Amino acid sequence: MAWIVLVVSGVLEAVWATALGKSEGFSKVAPTLVFAVAIIASMAGLAYAMRTLPTGTAYAVWVGIGASLTVIYAMATGTEPASLLKILFLLMIVGGVIGLKLVH
Repeated sequence: MAWIVLVVSGVLEAVWATALGKSEGFSKVAPTLVFAVAIIASMAGLAYAMRTLPTGTAYAVWVGIGASLTVIYAMATGTEPASLLKILFLLMIVGGVIGLKLVH
């Protein structure tokens, strides 16, 4: 159960990071509200997962999922240019996250 909560929390990290960028310094209400709800839920899920998972592993997986999805979303929407090197490095992050799960 902790792994499922951790993955959902990682996805929510990408949501709040993206909303933070779209809030333009908290000057737009809707993205600011999405940011606030997503960050609270994401942190709560991370805290829950850390009850049973090692802190270092849980945090690395959470950040890896959030960072990867944030970049993938930015590339998919055209906000950030895509390149083969970016995709390669994202795959390395995902591989590391999977490795941490398998080693646990």
